[in-house]
Amino acid sequence: MKKIAFITLGCKLNYAETSTYERELLREGFEAVPWNKGADVFLVNTCTVTEHSDKKSRNIIRKLHRQNPEALIYVTGCSAQLRRSDYESIEGVARVFGATEKSQVVPEILAKAQGCGGCGHDLGTFFPAYSSGERTRSFLKVQDGCDYKCHYCTVPYARGESRNIPIAEIIPQAHAIAAEGICEIVLTGVNTGDFGKSTGETFFELIKQLNDVEGIERYRISSIEPNLLTEEMIDWITSGTKFLPHYHIPLQSGCDTILREMGRRYDTAAFAHKIQYIREKTEVPGGPKVFFGIDVIVGFPGETDELFMETYTFLRDVVKPAFIHIFPYSKRAGTPAAERKDQVQDSVKTQRVQMLEELSAQLHEEFIAANKGVAEKVLFESTDRQGMMEGYTGNYIRISQPYDPELIGKIVDVII
Repeated sequence: MKKIAFITLGCKLNYAETSTYERELLREGFEAVPWNKGADVFLVNTCTVTEHSDKKSRNIIRKLHRQNPEALIYVTGCSAQLRRSDYESIEGVARVFGATEKSQVVPEILAKAQGCGGCGHDLGTFFPAYSSGERTRSFLKVQDGCDYKCHYCTVPYARGESRNIPIAEIIPQAHAIAAEGICEIVLTGVNTGDFGKSTGETFFELIKQLNDVEGIERYRISSIEPNLLTEEMIDWITSGTKFLPHYHIPLQSGCDTILREMGRRYDTAAFAHKIQYIREKTEVPGGPKVFFGIDVIVGFPGETDELFMETYTFLRDVVKPAFIHIFPYSKRAGTPAAERKDQVQDSVKTQRVQMLEELSAQLHEEFIAANKGVAEKVLFESTDRQGMMEGYTGNYIRISQPYDPELIGKIVDVII
């Protein structure tokens, strides 16, 4: 029996895709092992969101080869798509799979294991994927690619144009997830709300049909652009559906000048209105507060101290998210932002990251305090953490209690 180790870097979409590769290869007789336990094959799913991500992906592959020179290393993911030749030149790499070759990963590995030269399968335009086997929730890929051309981002080049499979093919995947005893699904994609571009459908139509899948009790939307989260959709979500009061929305900057220069499709007034609208439709006195996770890039070219403080103040006084995902701007070759002469010094980016990290910690404490004494429901996970188990409320507050195997995968009433 061949042993294989899976290494995933980056986003939940990569995690869902790796989980699908793993599920299919185990079905064909492979044994999954940790990366340091003598694998015959490694499958590395790379990330390219920053320059650091690229370097980390390459360094991991070199480390794997030093550790086990006889093993075959297969590489896929966004960094592999953009820097294929870099990975092909690394000793030990057997094959690199680009964005349109994901359907070849499993057949190629199987063919090699069986002594064949290659799989010869057609290139796939959309690789369906969902995670399973490790958690009480599953990440379901519903969309891939991005047609937005934000001036700092290489993801559209790494993932290709926005595309999806029909709703009629996604619903059976949700049923399969439910059949495994998983009761929460996180919808993932590169630009999730853009679902339907290639099938003439809409994201709203998708979530309404998913809401009817028996066995799935809770849904989260991993990330959605503010301009694609419509008021009609919010009205429906807050009308008593299975979709939870947990929103991950990319802001990127709280300064209109920077938003324009980034090529974003909204301004701060529209963003603030969307946040306020969700709160008004969701929150009731004595009830849970909405969890907002907000993405922010600091140090975009041309961001002066004054412009950065606009972002800081907007987050602190207007948005007041539960958590801020902070990314120092990383120059990516081939993007308009990389060509600009007004780059921000790394030391300045570091200072701004620290300021927002402190603000995020403060806002998270305030969010937890605002939910104290509120009745909520928790889905407990299986991991035993020194006699304790953990789970998350609908609005994404982590709850711990003494380990009880009877509660694994169960939704339990709690007082926060």
